[in-house]
Amino acid sequence: MLSMQDAVHNILARLALLEVLACRSVCRLFRDVISSFPFLSSLPPLRLLALRQPRAATDPYPCLHAFDPSLQRWLRIPLSLPFPSSSPVTASPSLLYLWVDAVASLSDAKNHLKYLAVCNPLTGSYRLLPPLGSAWSRHGTVLAGSDGDVLVVTDLAALSYAPGPYRWLKFPLNLPSKPRSPILMAGAVFVLCDVGWRSDWKLFSCNVRDLGGASGWTALERLEWGGVFDILKRPRLLAGAGGSRLLMIGGLRSSFAMDALCSTVLILRLDLLTMEWDEAGRMPMEMYRCFGGGISGPVAGAADATVGSNNKVKVFGGGGNVWFSGKRIRGKLAMWEEDAGKNDGGLWSWVGGISGCDEGMYRGFMFDAGFTAAP
Repeated sequence: MLSMQDAVHNILARLALLEVLACRSVCRLFRDVISSFPFLSSLPPLRLLALRQPRAATDPYPCLHAFDPSLQRWLRIPLSLPFPSSSPVTASPSLLYLWVDAVASLSDAKNHLKYLAVCNPLTGSYRLLPPLGSAWSRHGTVLAGSDGDVLVVTDLAALSYAPGPYRWLKFPLNLPSKPRSPILMAGAVFVLCDVGWRSDWKLFSCNVRDLGGASGWTALERLEWGGVFDILKRPRLLAGAGGSRLLMIGGLRSSFAMDALCSTVLILRLDLLTMEWDEAGRMPMEMYRCFGGGISGPVAGAADATVGSNNKVKVFGGGGNVWFSGKRIRGKLAMWEEDAGKNDGGLWSWVGGISGCDEGMYRGFMFDAGFTAAP
């Protein structure tokens, strides 16, 4: 016969994570039953798009602004961190990574150190990683793995942190040019590099454990790929769905001329198991025109892509979800879902109701909120 606790667990396990957490306020029994960590860690995580906020935080009650694609609603998740300012930059399962300012000493409050903090916003727990110089926080791209690995990548070098010794290891990148759009998947780093003078892009990869080693970076190329890198203007990498797909997003060139206009945004997909490319999605023309495409200039699927004469587009996401923001579409985002829709081209839609950025240039990353990991 089921105990009262087992019966409540059996009922609540059928609800979404946020619905379960809301049930804690029903009564003392629910609060005590739900507070069981083994039960909470067994619940599926909540996949969210987390928006990056400006570093100069002025909100006395800082929150993570996030969108739940499954319920089509925006959320505000409190960030209970004892720092004067914080800026979320990336995430791994259940864990959020933020740049924070920490006072070096009580006697000298003017001296601040820059830290990466890792926290679980649902539990309020956090931990500081070793301090870094301000140049790394201003110019570095932060990548986080599910096993606790953290990388900070700049144009010429990378810092690596792994659970264990409380220190960062520094490695020269030794790439042919500055890395573009680095991502971390399955223990390996993938980047794009321009190896020529006419946007001659190539894809490189390196296992995290081999950074700085003799094997180093490997150029991923196949004769059968042909000119796959030539058809996109200013490509950008994102992780696809399933953990073994790599997405490359960019403006589809109308010709091979260097200054060619683009006809739309194209999403290509590389299966890392078979090493074969296919077309994953193509932005609908009516959506593309909202970014200025097809009118006065190209749109490129890149973090700083130019659209027309004075507009830009930001592209972000991961795990099979791609998001586009631009100055011409304030207050909303374009969303593409890889394994959704009635065809193989994914599902395109608009997401509105955003606030907090006058320029309309939003940035973000995917965050699987849950109780599966602690800082």
